[in-house]
Amino acid sequence: MNARSEESRRSRRRRVNGRIEVVDAMTEQVVGQVGNVSESGLLMLAHVPLSEDCLYQLRFALPDLFDRYSPVDVGVHVLWKNAAAAAGQAWVGVRFLSIDEGSLDRLRAWIDAPDAHYV
Repeated sequence: MNARSEESRRSRRRRVNGRIEVVDAMTEQVVGQVGNVSESGLLMLAHVPLSEDCLYQLRFALPDLFDRYSPVDVGVHVLWKNAAAAAGQAWVGVRFLSIDEGSLDRLRAWIDAPDAHYV
């Protein structure tokens, strides 16, 4: 593991209970679902092909304490992908390149919530 990988893995990664869909913000197509998320990136189970070492604009929504969902728009870089057990699906690791401050604050609060479970 290189220094960059070790650095990115230092962030706590919150496991997702339930289903949080990931949408390609350019096409509005659902491309997968979140597996776990940190303030620097996420692991997703992709249902459509995503290319490794490419950039995407993605959107996912995080619940608050009252189960209201707020969208989080992120620019991402696909770092890696591995085939999943189901045909046509892949585990994909992405690093956030851009996220607005308000979304980052909501993401940090969601990761640090008392009911959170970590990877």
